[in-house]
Amino acid sequence: MAEIKVPELAESITEGTIASWLKQPGDRVEKGEYIVELETDKVNVEVISEEAGVIQELKAEEGDTVQVGQVIAIVSEGGEAPVKEEKMEAPKAEAAPTAPTQEATNTVAQEEKKDRTIASPAARKLAREKGIDLAAVSPVDPMGRVRVQDVNAHSNQPAPVAQPAAPKQAAPVSQEDGKPVEVVRMSRRRQTIAKRLLEVKQNTAMLTTFNEIDMTAVMELRKRKKDKFQEEHNGTRLGFMSFFTKAVVAALKKYPAVNSEIVGTDLVLKKYYDIGVAVSTDEGLVVPVVRDCDRKNFAEIEADIAGFAKKARDNKLALSDLQGGTFTITNGGVFGSLFSTPIINGTQVGILGMHTIQKRPVAVGDNVEIRPMMYIALSYDHRVIDGSEAVGFLVTVKKLLENPEDLLLEV
Repeated sequence: MAEIKVPELAESITEGTIASWLKQPGDRVEKGEYIVELETDKVNVEVISEEAGVIQELKAEEGDTVQVGQVIAIVSEGGEAPVKEEKMEAPKAEAAPTAPTQEATNTVAQEEKKDRTIASPAARKLAREKGIDLAAVSPVDPMGRVRVQDVNAHSNQPAPVAQPAAPKQAAPVSQEDGKPVEVVRMSRRRQTIAKRLLEVKQNTAMLTTFNEIDMTAVMELRKRKKDKFQEEHNGTRLGFMSFFTKAVVAALKKYPAVNSEIVGTDLVLKKYYDIGVAVSTDEGLVVPVVRDCDRKNFAEIEADIAGFAKKARDNKLALSDLQGGTFTITNGGVFGSLFSTPIINGTQVGILGMHTIQKRPVAVGDNVEIRPMMYIALSYDHRVIDGSEAVGFLVTVKKLLENPEDLLLEV
């Protein structure tokens, strides 16, 4: 017998939640094959079996919280699947061997297919809400993993048979006034986000200062260069994030306290520039980190950001992708946000918030012109950063983005 234990996940992560079992008792498993998906505070982790054999027992159920090092399954080395064998036995030797045996075989095959369907937790949740049998969903993933988009695509198809289980999905009823409500358990990641945001608000002297940027010059430069840029860099698109990342790095060099961290009574000034870029997912915001942004060109930064966005959508971000950032940029503008106060990320002391670009009348010399304007916000820990430094930081970002030729010299 071999024990499957929760592996070491990361230095700051000591537990996880069983999101979904990919194998069930009686299933054959090969060495190195995934058997369970764990939801942690940051990302989902798939755990492999260290031995080939048959799953004998699952010691935790989906939704259970498990600790690092805890035994969650037992695998017999070699051997057969006794549970499956019992299901496949004919009831009696004298029974008719044709139609009844075939029906039993078909039923077991359907059950096995349903049990073995590999799906993300979000896809399983959505399928339950829509009353969809996951075994009936055709995944796009070549490995056969069902994702949210597959469930949505399946639900948009005309249903040949009505779903009898739908009434069982009715929302719970409030005990106070009889009005319908739905109670949805927060995911571990959402709970962690809520906890950490509250901790930041309680444990930092956070303030926010604002400025605005005339995006005319950046937009014109991008328009002139984007086709050639994409052609020269293997299809990588020139977006606004690389401009902002480069401008932030230049501002951090000028105001090093914004690129620091409080450790006890010490201030750790970081001489490297690992910039976190907030990415939205179905289960909340994650912040993958683009490393060594001071050493990378625009194309390398854009490629890293695009790669992280894809990994986030596919739920493939690794813990290492999310650790060690020195400063964060978040872009609420992609959702249409005009003005907001971002909350500092973790132990960092500053975060830059971008917002939607909106055409507004502005004074240009003695004239009033319509220009594409963006509000930007710097939330910062006032224990470390003075107001003058915060304002100076934003002014530096503003000047560089309004004069992108100067920004190119920072590469």
